[in-house]
Amino acid sequence: MEIFVMSAAGIYDWPIIKQVSWLLGQVMNGIYNALSAIGIENIGVAIIVFTIIVYTLLLPLTIKQQKFTKMSAVMQPEIQKIQKRYANKKDQASMLKQQEEMNMVYDKYGLKMSSGCLPSLLQLVFLFGLYPVVQNIPEYVTKVRNVYIPLVEKIQATTGYEKIMSSLATGLVPGAESLDYTKAGNMIEVMYKFQSSTWNELVDKMPKFESVVNNTMSEVSHLNNFLGVDIGAHPWNLLTDALAAASIAGVIIAVLIPVLAGLTQFISVKLSQAGAGGAAMSDDNPMAASMKTMTYTMPLISVVFGFTLPAGLGLYWVASAAVRSVQQLAVNKYLSKKSIDDIIKENQEKAKKKREKKGTSAEEINKMATTSTRNVGTSSSKAKGRAIDAEKEEKIRKAQELAKNAKPGSLTSKANLVNKYNSGVKTEEVIPEKQDNKKKK
Repeated sequence: MEIFVMSAAGIYDWPIIKQVSWLLGQVMNGIYNALSAIGIENIGVAIIVFTIIVYTLLLPLTIKQQKFTKMSAVMQPEIQKIQKRYANKKDQASMLKQQEEMNMVYDKYGLKMSSGCLPSLLQLVFLFGLYPVVQNIPEYVTKVRNVYIPLVEKIQATTGYEKIMSSLATGLVPGAESLDYTKAGNMIEVMYKFQSSTWNELVDKMPKFESVVNNTMSEVSHLNNFLGVDIGAHPWNLLTDALAAASIAGVIIAVLIPVLAGLTQFISVKLSQAGAGGAAMSDDNPMAASMKTMTYTMPLISVVFGFTLPAGLGLYWVASAAVRSVQQLAVNKYLSKKSIDDIIKENQEKAKKKREKKGTSAEEINKMATTSTRNVGTSSSKAKGRAIDAEKEEKIRKAQELAKNAKPGSLTSKANLVNKYNSGVKTEEVIPEKQDNKKKK
């Protein structure tokens, strides 16, 4: 799931995602400052600590999601029976009745149909907000950003630097040609993605800044060095360089993070499925096939992206999958001590408290739940019909009042004469009015 977050770049511009990113960026900045205070200035270590803290905050949602998944496996046979019963009935009444029966099943287990969506949605919001922080550390971590400032100031004082930076950033940063390089933040974002070859190109195009470039490269390499791996580099580039140099140690270092990303992802998915129970993976479950496919495709995708993206992101995937695996072991152990009946009882108690908090009693809920959809439709139709009749009567009454007060000789008055005649009123009652009209004329 996390891998596909990378393809949704436009979502990062949503206001709520920006706010979450800002908040998580403050957490990352605080972590880095705390590590720096004890002498550890390393982006890789900061990413790992950051990942542990974020996923610890998400643990309650993980437990809730796991409970829902486990209960879904138990409810599935009943849900499938209802779906089969109404499989060929597409009329509105049948659809409403199907929905009502499915809601009753969820009520029976103390759940709502939306119970599994909210935790997943909140987790996605966190993950969407987290990626910009991991992708662009200098944007959020002050001490890392300050490393680039001396070089940025010198470059911006050079004539025609925008064209040079645009050419270097092409292929590294989306929309590099349209970036505003007068902003130091954009310059730093581009430089953070520089590879060794890119730094060398910068020296070739601006040789007078060679010493400043080398100093910046040295500091950035120190910050990015995690157990011998440059987390700012792309593992694929590291692998090709190692193969060209026939370095076995270089090959191992290059493939280490992508392979670990795939392996930890596989372990995490398997543990998650184990926690959901065997019923979740049974052939009767319509989601079983997609879950089995995900078990093997997600780790492979992690390996591919691990080679083609900066190693820092791969390190985050390794750390997040490892943290999720440890958490899942704890959650599985916790849920294994609870029987299905205990979980149902807990869910029902929580649902009852929520209803009481909203001021709706259980008796009213049951009464509403057992109301026939046909009766609901009939009663609402009758009420609507009574309202329409009352409105018609009121309009007729107002029209009659206006007719009585009509001026002699007017069209309304003449219409009244015709109406009286058609209603069987005696002519002698009508003639005087005609005579009066003649006199007035």
